[in-house]
Amino acid sequence: MSENSVYLILLLPLISFLIQIFTPNFQNNIKIYLSSLFILICFVLSSVNLFSIYKSHLHDIDATSISIGFNWISLSDLSIDFGMLVDSTSMLMLVAVSLVSFLVHIFSIEYMRGDQRYSRYFAYLGLFTFSMNGIVLSDNLFFTFIFWELVGFSSFLLIGFWYEKDSAGNAAKKAFLVNRVGDIGMFLGIMTFYFACGSFNYAEIASAAMVIGSSSVITIGGLLVFMGAIGKSAQLPLHVWLPDAMEGPTPVSALIHAATMVAAGVYMTLRIFPFLTLEALFVIAFIGAITALIASLIATSQNDIKKILAYSTVSQLGYMICSIGVGAYFAAFFHLITHAMFKACLFLASGSIIHSMHHSQDKIKDHSKDPQDIMNMGGLKSKLPITFYTMLISTLSLCGFPLFSGFLSKDSIIAGTIAFYHQFHGFTLLVPILIIFSAGLTSFYMFRLIYLTFFGEPNDKALFDNIKEPSLLITFPLIILALLSFSNIFTFPNINPFNAHGWFEKLITLPTKTIGYDMMHISNAIHHAHYDAMIWSIIMAFLGFFISTLLYLYKIDLFNLSNSKLIKFKHSLFSNKFYFDELYDRFLVKPFLNFSNRASILDWDFYDQIFIDSWGWITLKLSKISAILDYSVLDQIIVDGFAKITNKSSKELQSTQNGVLQSYLISGVLGLIVLIIIIQQLG
Repeated sequence: MSENSVYLILLLPLISFLIQIFTPNFQNNIKIYLSSLFILICFVLSSVNLFSIYKSHLHDIDATSISIGFNWISLSDLSIDFGMLVDSTSMLMLVAVSLVSFLVHIFSIEYMRGDQRYSRYFAYLGLFTFSMNGIVLSDNLFFTFIFWELVGFSSFLLIGFWYEKDSAGNAAKKAFLVNRVGDIGMFLGIMTFYFACGSFNYAEIASAAMVIGSSSVITIGGLLVFMGAIGKSAQLPLHVWLPDAMEGPTPVSALIHAATMVAAGVYMTLRIFPFLTLEALFVIAFIGAITALIASLIATSQNDIKKILAYSTVSQLGYMICSIGVGAYFAAFFHLITHAMFKACLFLASGSIIHSMHHSQDKIKDHSKDPQDIMNMGGLKSKLPITFYTMLISTLSLCGFPLFSGFLSKDSIIAGTIAFYHQFHGFTLLVPILIIFSAGLTSFYMFRLIYLTFFGEPNDKALFDNIKEPSLLITFPLIILALLSFSNIFTFPNINPFNAHGWFEKLITLPTKTIGYDMMHISNAIHHAHYDAMIWSIIMAFLGFFISTLLYLYKIDLFNLSNSKLIKFKHSLFSNKFYFDELYDRFLVKPFLNFSNRASILDWDFYDQIFIDSWGWITLKLSKISAILDYSVLDQIIVDGFAKITNKSSKELQSTQNGVLQSYLISGVLGLIVLIIIIQQLG
């Protein structure tokens, strides 16, 4: 493992961005393939470094973690290093980020072809990937925050890429502003840790926090930093931006929702896990569990294919956050990586469907129907076989069916929540209940999506007849990601589909010193809860599948529930997303706008019209007085008067110049006399 390779991983996406921006006259195709090549190199270098770490890990665990970088600022007692932490966690994350980014680049070549800002789109992808790589590699909170904001900025550019549409512009602004709320808290938390621990470095903060102990300062600092994760990873109550972010191009949705932006919050929380107190972890666990349930409920009543997947992402992020809160460190990171694969596949598959729908609409010259609405689809299995099977595989993984990676990671999370309850009892029972129920809902709404999209009769025969499978540039990424959704990819050489032991588990080293939990005790508790969790995971996956199959494949409403008032109320509540946007608009946005309007009165009527305008009036009057003094006194009296005196004197002196020699002699004698008198006086 070389330092140069790590710098290359960080900088190559930035170079890609610069090439796209500063070579406008260069051929677009060459630049775009070059950008894709740079991201591929990042993936290769990350994989090589990961393999090197894995080999070292088998012999010496301490040798698998190094810090590289240089001193950036040194002022008195303040010293900030630009440091990069290279360990199994960061390299695994980089492999996932670079792989998904590369596949998104390949997918976008065909998907975005013909767009008037084709090159600019790939420039934004490069900037986004660079920012995400910076978050992953940073070994301190200071530079994490810098790259954190860069991710926010680049996501703003990507979400609002089609800014001609008001909905895209509004979605970009919403994402940017909502994330700033969390980022303010994160910044305050970073400064809290700096003043309490004297450092921004993760390892140094952890060491100092162990000395300080579970104090209120450390608890508050941890929760404030976690606010950044609430915003970035779309947890309640700052989740409202993520579904609206679907206004960006579909490949962007895959990039944001899979292994990059939303994963940044989970990754950062994993980094600060060693110095999170038990109180902070409790809050984190409940926020994650509630988010997982609420998002799953909303997803059951959505018809936009991308929004269903968006709320699925929010729910799965809730799983990861909850897993961190209950101390299941390995499970959280495991699900982060597996989710990156199958969720990227799901989003790109939805992009394949939307792309095919658009092309079919172009052929029949009818764009009246929304190509993202699953109610306008149906029967697409025969038309899009590759898209169907890859989407089915990733759906099975997401729902937690055996043989797929999602089963192992979800099983580990559920085991963590059950162990959490066994340790603390009481109200903590809510955490496993919410997580297990969410698992059943996930299976229900995902198979609802599959059945309404790929099965049944087509909604529009003319539209259906003109649909065909997209090119290899679009289907190739789907195939790769679908293959990575199988469990044995992560458990090799172990082939037992019900056991997560393998290279991945060996590679991830659990934190040994934490404030909140005894990790050895937590690991043993999770191990003992493994079989209970596995049973619940399988039951809920098949239960959601069974109910969805009855309702949407066979159209069997066993208890005539669809006509009940409760179901109608449920549908209204869930389809309107629990009225979060309306509530925020009513109690936050409108009051703030009203306050701003009232404040503008103070600004305009008092400050501007009275204070500013009064000073303007006084300045005007003073300038007029100054003009009078300047013209009448200074100019006409003093300046003109001096000129007149000088002119008259010159004329008098001119009269002495008569050309008579005697006059000049008299003048010389008089001058000499005056000179003698002056010398005598001075002497």
